[in-house]
Amino acid sequence: MDLRRIRHFVVLAETLNFRRAAERLHMAQPPLSVSIQKLEAELGTTLFTRDARGVALTPSGRAALAEARRMLFHAAQFSDAARSADSGTGGVLRVGFVGSTTFALLPRLVPIFRAEYPGVELVLREATSARILQWLDEEALDVGLVRTPLLRHSGATLLPLEHDGFVAALPRGNALAGKGPLRLAELAGERFIMYAADEAAGLHSAAMSACQLAGFVPRVAQEAIQVQTVLALVESGLGVALVPSIMQRFASERIVYRELEDYPAAAAIGLALAYRPDQQSAAAQRFRDVAARVFPLPRAGRAPAHGAAAA
Repeated sequence: MDLRRIRHFVVLAETLNFRRAAERLHMAQPPLSVSIQKLEAELGTTLFTRDARGVALTPSGRAALAEARRMLFHAAQFSDAARSADSGTGGVLRVGFVGSTTFALLPRLVPIFRAEYPGVELVLREATSARILQWLDEEALDVGLVRTPLLRHSGATLLPLEHDGFVAALPRGNALAGKGPLRLAELAGERFIMYAADEAAGLHSAAMSACQLAGFVPRVAQEAIQVQTVLALVESGLGVALVPSIMQRFASERIVYRELEDYPAAAAIGLALAYRPDQQSAAAQRFRDVAARVFPLPRAGRAPAHGAAAA
């Protein structure tokens, strides 16, 4: 059904005068009359009576008027939604995030984006970095906040947002907990809570590399996927762990954090925004622009992601 004819019908129903309706529609009276006749023929009913006294709605016309107005309203909503999505000021943006972003990155980034683009509906999904990259490749997400390094190939590109390093997390009763900053080699005799190699490959690789560069292979007592789970196991006294420094915001009476004096630069970790340039929506582009502005690291270029990743 032609929306132009619906609009002609509504304006004529509101004015009940062909001349005034034609003026409001910026058209001549004869084409308006033809448009109404074609609409009536399409519907198989008369919408207006026409006589010497003027124009009046028939019972069918009165019944159709409310629905016609709703059709025009929803058509306008449809058009607005499409334009907003095309410009990045509306639509849905699906964002994956790793758990450790909830301690600083996500609380800073999301409120700013929502304030600047209130028409965009954010759908947030927590997962490991490996799963987020998989969902990006499958087009189930638009962008992802992941932890680097990443070790498995992906079609995603990375925008680094934060550089970080490990600190030691120890149960409060550990003999090393009373010391100040530690050398990594001092942990050689400890039982480690380690990141699972299959689901948290990036953090696993970085932690293992850091220990090996310090001259030892860690003795793994337990494995976990999420950083928060690793800390919970440390809190339970099952061992020590290397955790991103941002996790020191996770305060617990049963955990002590210690800086590492000799932390190797080769075992650097960080957080990045992952996206697919070949499938990036306007809203995803705007989210990336806000992230780059809020976390202004030096931008030497965009690195392709090669990894299944850390929690």
